[in-house]
Amino acid sequence: MSRTDTGPEITGRGANRWLILVCAVLVQLSIGSVYAWSVFAKALQSDAAFGWSKSKAAVPFSVVIGMIFIGSYVGGRLQDARGPRLVAMTGGVIYAVGVILASFAQSPDAFWLLVLGYGVLGGFGLGMVYIVPIAMLQKWFPDKPGLITGLAVAGFGFGAVVTAPVGQALIDQSPSVPTKAFLWLGIGYLVILLVCTSVFRNPAVVPDATAGAATAAGKADSGAAVSRDFTQSEALHTKQWYLLTAILTMSVTAGISLIAVAAGTASDVAGYTATAAAALVGVLGLFNGAGRIFWGWLSDLVGKMPAFLGILGVQGVCLLLIPHAANKALFAVLAALVYLCYGGAFGTMPSTAGAFFGVRNVGAIYGLMLIGWSIGGVVGPLLIASLIGSEKAYNLGFTVIGIITLVALVLPLITKKPRRDAVGAAGTRDTRGSRGTTGTADTADTAPR
Repeated sequence: MSRTDTGPEITGRGANRWLILVCAVLVQLSIGSVYAWSVFAKALQSDAAFGWSKSKAAVPFSVVIGMIFIGSYVGGRLQDARGPRLVAMTGGVIYAVGVILASFAQSPDAFWLLVLGYGVLGGFGLGMVYIVPIAMLQKWFPDKPGLITGLAVAGFGFGAVVTAPVGQALIDQSPSVPTKAFLWLGIGYLVILLVCTSVFRNPAVVPDATAGAATAAGKADSGAAVSRDFTQSEALHTKQWYLLTAILTMSVTAGISLIAVAAGTASDVAGYTATAAAALVGVLGLFNGAGRIFWGWLSDLVGKMPAFLGILGVQGVCLLLIPHAANKALFAVLAALVYLCYGGAFGTMPSTAGAFFGVRNVGAIYGLMLIGWSIGGVVGPLLIASLIGSEKAYNLGFTVIGIITLVALVLPLITKKPRRDAVGAAGTRDTRGSRGTTGTADTADTAPR
């Protein structure tokens, strides 16, 4: 079969793309450990360790999420030009080194080192790695845009499943210095990331924007389908880019507010022990990951904006109910639904960006949209921590976040796909020669045959 065929059944292509998908999920599993931060935050607040306040313990996590945007912006632009392998490997090394550096913050006075290593370096490297599989796999799987981008980031959501219990076990070995756990975690991440990113590459031929993403996602969304690939600059000149970014921001703010204090909330509201709370955080990671697959798949069927209405609506209602959930089982169900929807936004938004703007430059376009992740990741944890405070005012904290989330339901209602004339005369320009999108990087030695 011709190498220019962009269909899903190209001879010899299946083995390549499925191996790349598996490695991409393992990569995301490694960097997704960030979602187990509440286990470390709880340990850092212990009087037997550093005795930090809830707000102070939330700072490294907020810095990580804040830096993700910068890393994803750089990584998104570089991978379009240099190919996915080099960018993912570089980001993986930076991320692992940052985590290892954080292990040397072994006293309360070393707060700055924890923020620098885990927060700044770790967050930047994480962002570089995170964006690569999302852009790369949409090019390998134009026939399954929502499902595949959901799978691409599912590993990230599942990261806490592994890291939470492992991290707690490492913390228990040295409870007075919980940061020592980062040494072994960082070494493990380094090995996994170097091995798995070594197989990353783009397909020899990138499908047109009319294939896959733009078609599949248009079933239930109004507005004319995108028939060309937007450049990053053109996307930024549409109102849709800002509306999508706002939707992502609000979903992140809602979900990450719970994630940042999950272990402590489980103990204080529902009476979980520290060990049980850590185990619950790990289990909740399953829903974070599963939500990326479920909502990504569902959005292909019902449309992107209906999916986001469900994502925001369920999160808002559950957040209002969580501070009243003294029953352990009820608390777990409500928290699981929040995690499911939080992950769902990350599983749905990449294919939405591809459907709205085309897949050829989606790395750079979606990489910029992740500023919503950074904004929500900074605002959410700090806001919930300040609202709860030392008085443990969980009712106030979650009620405020829940109401804000429900108000945000207006965003999907007013968001429509950009029409063909959204970029004016530029719409007639052929962008197929864009650098890094026709197999010029990381593809020549592995073109499917």
